[in-house]
Amino acid sequence: MRIALVTDYWLPTLGGVQTAVKAHREALEAAGHEVVVVAPLFDRGADPAVEALPFSPVLRPDGFPFAWPPRRIRSQLRASFARRGVEVVHTHSEMFAALGAIGAAGDLRLPVVHTMHGRVDVYTASVLPLPSVTTRLLAALHARHVSHRGIAVPGRTPYTATATARRMWRLMAAQARAAAHVVVPSAHFAAKLAAQGVTTPMTVLSNGLEASVIDRVGQPAERRLEPGEPLRLLWVGRLSPEKRPAVLLEAARVFGPGVRVDVYGEGMARGSLERMRAPVTLHGAVPQGAVLEAMRGAHALVSSSLDFDNQPMVLLEAVASGLPVIHCDPDLAEVVPTGGGWLAPTPDAAGLAAAVAALRAEPGEIARASRVMLAARDGVAQRIDGLLRVYEAAIAAGPAARIR
Repeated sequence: MRIALVTDYWLPTLGGVQTAVKAHREALEAAGHEVVVVAPLFDRGADPAVEALPFSPVLRPDGFPFAWPPRRIRSQLRASFARRGVEVVHTHSEMFAALGAIGAAGDLRLPVVHTMHGRVDVYTASVLPLPSVTTRLLAALHARHVSHRGIAVPGRTPYTATATARRMWRLMAAQARAAAHVVVPSAHFAAKLAAQGVTTPMTVLSNGLEASVIDRVGQPAERRLEPGEPLRLLWVGRLSPEKRPAVLLEAARVFGPGVRVDVYGEGMARGSLERMRAPVTLHGAVPQGAVLEAMRGAHALVSSSLDFDNQPMVLLEAVASGLPVIHCDPDLAEVVPTGGGWLAPTPDAAGLAAAVAALRAEPGEIARASRVMLAARDGVAQRIDGLLRVYEAAIAAGPAARIR
């Protein structure tokens, strides 16, 4: 099978979507399928299986390239997909790389599979200036490529209570409707999509980690906090408001001596985090291998996001590494094996501080949780049988309607 994996995210960065795309590519190629990865890139390097898209000379979300202009992207991908004999297009984002790919797929009568990785409503509210205004522009631009007609999102839930949120849920529903099949990495997000009227065939499939990552992790040791040893905490991800890294930094101010916090990642919130002058080390953007190495030396991973993340790839990496997880979002209990981590009593800085204090009081809990994670390692490996069944169903169904 010949597959195009399309994302709007810059591939070299630390991020769940990028990690998932790389995992899919490796597993599909290992199974004998042909894959082209499509993304906006400053420099694609010498990889012929990467289609580098044009990007805006002005817009730089989080400092990374923004795929633009849409018509040129669509034209480029139409030619590329035809030349490469692509049979199914798999989009991994909701912006203009994905929209151009959907348009090109429609031109060529190719089916589209779409993975819903995260909450566009939360992301735009956190990142865009004046979101009540700018989301109108974003939705209008999106609707020029994928129809929003006939989609109604009621305001009956806390996450659709505002007009801005409903606007972005309509965008997500429109993106789903433009696909022949939707993949969702978590049941909790799939339930939200169904509640907002998404009727496109939907399959819950874990993203999974590629074999090379599992091999790189090797055989991790059980974590133990020895007497007199500092508790080493790790945070990994995009430094962006919706990920709430500032909540961890605020909590770190009251952790006290004996706790070391390392933060890996880059993004628009970097400057504000530096100004907090919290007792943490900001390492910036690093390769995935450096994150896995940092996990080997940590006692616990901290996930500070709330009501945003779907299935964070870093949590799968933590499971593979035998690293327990402290998290703020009850929904992420779906990702963290039972007993492999701790839900903070409240999702704020005080709750994180309380969770850390409890671990310091009962250090044996770290070894117990680490054993649970080590026992669950096999469950996070990339398995593509389900994904291939989705592709086959999408090909059989044919291209979706309502593509402009």
